[in-house]
Amino acid sequence: MKKILVANRGEIALRIMRTARRMGIQTVAVYSEADRHAPHVRFADEAVLLGPAPSAQSYLRADKIIDAARKLGVEGIHPGYGFLSENAGFAQMVSDAGMTFIGPKPHSIQMMGSKLAAKEAAKKFNVPMVPGIEEAITDVEMAKEIGRRVGYPILIKASAGGGGKGMRIVEREDELKEQMERAISEAVSAFGDGSVFIEKYVTGPRHVEVQIMGDTHGNIVYLFERECSIQRRHQKVVEEAPSAILTPELRRAMGEAAIRVAKACDYVGAGTVEFLVDEQRRFYFLEMNTRLQVEHPVTEMITGLDLVELQIRVARGEKLPFVQEDLKINGHALELRVYAEDPLNNFLPSVGTLTKYRLPEGPGIRVDGGFEEGMEVPIYYDPMLAKLVVHGATRDEAIQKMKEAIAAYEVEGVATILPFGRFVLDHPAFVSADFDTHFVQHYFSPDKLIESHRDEAEVAALLALRLHLEHKRLLTAVEPVESNWKNRG
Repeated sequence: MKKILVANRGEIALRIMRTARRMGIQTVAVYSEADRHAPHVRFADEAVLLGPAPSAQSYLRADKIIDAARKLGVEGIHPGYGFLSENAGFAQMVSDAGMTFIGPKPHSIQMMGSKLAAKEAAKKFNVPMVPGIEEAITDVEMAKEIGRRVGYPILIKASAGGGGKGMRIVEREDELKEQMERAISEAVSAFGDGSVFIEKYVTGPRHVEVQIMGDTHGNIVYLFERECSIQRRHQKVVEEAPSAILTPELRRAMGEAAIRVAKACDYVGAGTVEFLVDEQRRFYFLEMNTRLQVEHPVTEMITGLDLVELQIRVARGEKLPFVQEDLKINGHALELRVYAEDPLNNFLPSVGTLTKYRLPEGPGIRVDGGFEEGMEVPIYYDPMLAKLVVHGATRDEAIQKMKEAIAAYEVEGVATILPFGRFVLDHPAFVSADFDTHFVQHYFSPDKLIESHRDEAEVAALLALRLHLEHKRLLTAVEPVESNWKNRG
C-alpha cells in the first residue's frame, strides 16, 4: 500500500497523514470549498476538491471520493471518524473498486451499526446486558408494559442512532407517551429510522469503553479502557486512560467481554466496545463503534502504540506484532476536546476568526489539531478545534499537566471550552474520581464557572488597569514649547 486517500478533514485527517508519511506512504486529501486552505490539504501529497461546504455536497459524496481515488491510483482509503467511517455501503464501494478500506469489513459495520443487532450478537457470547427489550417497537402500550416489567426510570433509545439523538429518559409512566413520540420523531429526522428500543436506565452510570484491535489472522486483543463519563448533551468532552475505578480483575473481565463482542461480528481493525458501569461496578454492553475513536490518543499515550499504524498494517494483511500478555499500562493520560463552544451559553457553537491561536508545548503534551491562527471556524462542521492530550506518571500528575497546558493554550476570536475543562479538573468530584455521566447536570452552571474563575478575573482586571495606566502615561501629549525656527514663507 503505497498511496492512501483520507476521506475526512481537520485534525483527524492530518493525524492519519502524519503516520502514513512516517511509514513512507503517499497521501491524498479531499476537501470542501470551506477547507480549501486547511492544513490537511497543504500537508497531503495530493488534494482533490469535492464540492461546496455542506457535508452532503462534499465529505459525504462517496461517489466523488471513489472516483478521485481511482483516478489518482489510490490503493487504500482511511475514513477517519464521522462522515462515512461507519457506512457499510461506502466500505463495500471501496472494496468493489479494487481498493482496501482501512477499517472493518462491511458486514461487521452493518451488524454493529444497529444497536439491536449488536445487542443480539453480543448476548450470544455471554456479554452482560442492561435489562430491557431486544426488539424495536413503536407501540406506546407495549412500551408501558416493558416499563412496568423492568422498573422506572427507563431509557428510550433510537436503534439506528448515536450521539444522544433519539434518546429519552423516562422517570414515570405518565411521561412515557410524550417522550416516546419525541424520541421516534428525532430518530426519523436524524437517521431516517424511527425504531426505538427500551431498557432499564442505569443510575449513576460511568461510561467506560474498551479499545480492541483485530487482524485478518484471527488475533484480537484489548488495549485497555478509557473513561468517558464527562459529557455534555450525551457527547464526550474529557476522556482519560486508564479508568480510575477499575480493578485489575474488572479490567480483565471487561477486556475479555470486548473481545467476545468483536468475535461476534468477525471484527478486523481498530474498534471500541462501550459499556455502562453502575454504582455496584457491574458492567453492561452499550454499543460498538466500528472505527477509530476521537479519544484514541489517550490509549496511544499509555500503551506507546500508534493505532493508525496498526490499522494500516492490519489492512495490508499483517499480523499484530504482539499478544495480550505483551501489553502494559504506562502512566495516565487525559484528553480535553477543545471545542469552539461557549460554556457560558449552553455550549453553543462559536464561529469566527482565530485572531490569536497559540498551542501549549512541552514534555508529555500532545495537541492534535486542524486549525491555525487567522483561520475561520466554519459553521458547517463539528466545532472541535483540537484535542489537547497530556501524559503523566500518575493521574494526579496528568491532571496538573493538563491544567498547565490549558493555561498555556491561547485562543482569541472565538469562545472555547477551555475554561470548562479547567472547571472539571479543579472539581473535587473529578479529582476524587467520584463522578458519573451526570457531572454537568450535577455540578456545572455558568454562574459556577464564573465563580471558579473570579480570583483569576480580578487579577486579570488589575493587570489590564495597570497596563492601561502605563500606556496612558507614555502616550500623554507633550506640552508645546516655542520654537526657535522662524517662518520664512
